[in-house]
Amino acid sequence: MTHPPVFGAPARSHLFNEDNRDHYVHAVTRGVAAVGEQLATTRQPFTGITPAELGLEVEVVDLDSPLGDGEAALAEVERLYLRHAVYFHDVKYAAHLNCPVVIPALVGEAVLSAVNSSMDTWDQSAGATLMERHLIEWTAGRLGLGPAADGVFTSGGSQSNLQALLIARNRAFARAQAHQTPATDAPIRLPEVLSRLRIFTSAASHFSIRTSASTLGLGFDAVVAIATDDAQRLDPAALAAAIADCLAAGLVPMAVVATAGTTDFGSIDPLSQIAGICALHDVWLHVDAAYGGGLITSRRHAGLLEGIERADSVTLDYHKTFFQPVSSSAVIVRDGAMLGHVTHHADYLNPRSASLLVPNQVDKSIQTTRRFDALKLWFTLRTMGADAIGEMLDEVIDLAGRVYAVLRAAPDFEVVVEPVLSTLVFRYWPPSGDDLSQSQLDDLNVGIRRDIFASGEAVIAGTTVAGRHYLKFTLLNPHTTLADLEHILALIRLHGGRLLAPTRAVAHV
Repeated sequence: MTHPPVFGAPARSHLFNEDNRDHYVHAVTRGVAAVGEQLATTRQPFTGITPAELGLEVEVVDLDSPLGDGEAALAEVERLYLRHAVYFHDVKYAAHLNCPVVIPALVGEAVLSAVNSSMDTWDQSAGATLMERHLIEWTAGRLGLGPAADGVFTSGGSQSNLQALLIARNRAFARAQAHQTPATDAPIRLPEVLSRLRIFTSAASHFSIRTSASTLGLGFDAVVAIATDDAQRLDPAALAAAIADCLAAGLVPMAVVATAGTTDFGSIDPLSQIAGICALHDVWLHVDAAYGGGLITSRRHAGLLEGIERADSVTLDYHKTFFQPVSSSAVIVRDGAMLGHVTHHADYLNPRSASLLVPNQVDKSIQTTRRFDALKLWFTLRTMGADAIGEMLDEVIDLAGRVYAVLRAAPDFEVVVEPVLSTLVFRYWPPSGDDLSQSQLDDLNVGIRRDIFASGEAVIAGTTVAGRHYLKFTLLNPHTTLADLEHILALIRLHGGRLLAPTRAVAHV
């Protein structure tokens, strides 16, 4: 077997260490400069290149034949990635929950990547452990969860939701064991309990609730979808009725998942009412605030989270409304002791004998190796402060309200609900389209989104409401103006008109 030739210096010369610090500084600085150069020439959020076109360029790269030169490798990355990346900082990116990121967090990213601490144990992280714990305390304090609260950083909202529901599941199992009678019976096993557990959440909640239920062995059917009101918020009366039905059937209400900022509508469930229902039945209340969690930094809109302080667990994504790079999320519980439901001890890592002597974060996490993502938020808070984050979030919330007024006044758009946060769901319905069927309107709006993305001039999202296709703006860029979004609306009209033209021509033949 032959091996590709080795270029340049020995492989170990590429390792990050004190001997190579000049190489490290130069190489990283050059990479940062390449990003800056790309920003200087980028005028729209996307180039419009297709997967087939870019795939041809990527597939011919022989990964077994190194270029032997960092500059050459960087030039390749510029051609294959930087040139064609989707840029969330662009003012005409209005699609998903992707935020532009603040520079202090990027400094933190550079530092944490180089040092490469692993957050599972104290002897792999030292001060990083204490800094992450301090940020968890800060977040819990802003949420009002009380002095016993604790938590851990995670990779994202889906993992945070999974960990919260794992805790709720294990809590329900522990209770089933405690109520087992008589004591002489064989110990109850988890599989015997799983089929009876139920999770209640709104029909507008994130899909990760259902995938978590499946991952935890409950199955998709264990998730009971609760009806929403006209504002896409969970209906408390429907929740109370569903829990009563569950109990009457001899089933176990394991958890209720309320949402503070649904992905599609940004709607916030009535948290105080839901908390009251959960307290009445002693059901675990988890609040998925992956989107709306940033409101804890807002001086004008923090009241939208009223009731979240009564939650048993909360998910927040700092990489959404805190303007942090991915990944950066957390799951926080009101009673830190509940994190014991996910604790496992390994003699080589976190032996029981050391558990009370050193602060090992793996004791609280379902991950082992984990990045020091908390450093990005630390840099941000210490450089800008929480009020600055809140001001930017307030700006995009205000912008969403102004766009809503424009859409409501326009005869050729139909908007679903008034925004609470910064998302708007709407569809293009031209005045000349009264003779179009619902299916044709669906095809029209799907086609508009596709063609705008292909043009690269803007990026917008899409979703369905009651089975019909709609367009969606998700606004997280405080630099975006009403004029920028009116330009996107003009693009929607332009592409909609082009798509309708052949239909009209055929109709008049």
